Amino acid sequence: MNPALWISKTGLDAQQRDISVISNNLANASTVGFKKSRAIFEDLLYQNVNQPGGQSAQDVELPNGLMLGAGTKVVATQKSHTQGNVQTTDNSLDVMINGKGFFQVLMPDGTLSYTRNGQFSVNEEGTMVTSGNGYPIEPQIQVPEDAISLSISQEGEVTVRQPGNADNAVIGQMNLASFINPAGLEPVGQNLYKETAVSGAPLESVPGVDGIGTVRQGMLETSNVNVTEELVNLIEAQRGYEMNSKVISSVDQMLSYVNQQL
Repeated sequence: MNPALWISKTGLDAQQRDISVISNNLANASTVGFKKSRAIFEDLLYQNVNQPGGQSAQDVELPNGLMLGAGTKVVATQKSHTQGNVQTTDNSLDVMINGKGFFQVLMPDGTLSYTRNGQFSVNEEGTMVTSGNGYPIEPQIQVPEDAISLSISQEGEVTVRQPGNADNAVIGQMNLASFINPAGLEPVGQNLYKETAVSGAPLESVPGVDGIGTVRQGMLETSNVNVTEELVNLIEAQRGYEMNSKVISSVDQMLSYVNQQL
């Protein structure tokens, strides 16, 4: 196979994956707490025809080598955990994190997942759960059936007002978890992340302590996807795909010419 065909083929594969990453970002532009991704490219192995510094004659070294690249590939997708914009909802069960940190979610298998989506609800038992799938947050918070109103402080203290009681009753504490390397978390869908070996162990703390962000009630964090930026990236990836396709077409014409003339 002509080397240029294989090199361009790797370019097509890489650009197609980049477009997939960009399209996923655009598809989740309205997903609460979503963090955008970017594709990381890496060039492939080189064929060293002449090594730099090799002997070309006695006491003479080559100042430059002859090294032919083999193309490119996407080696990773990196999440950007920058803060999203603020969306005011005035819903007492909507909570956003202002700063770093994640809400902790208890999964059916007993493990913990982590999310930036603070859209919470209350199930039939009064437990505060995620709205999309009904997983309880950790530590669990039980809202009394006769609660008139619910308040969450910036430090995560949850209180309710009950009939016949002038004072607010504390019913729980909403803690957050942070990671040394949040980009190393594994996204598993449903706005959830899983701990991995490279993310580091979760550090649980009260909001506003040890550098962890505070929580804000009645607000949500929107996706950090910049639609204009993603559209520009999409155009760039599309042009890269077209140029690699053009190389394949040109090589095909060259081989066709050789085949007809020889």
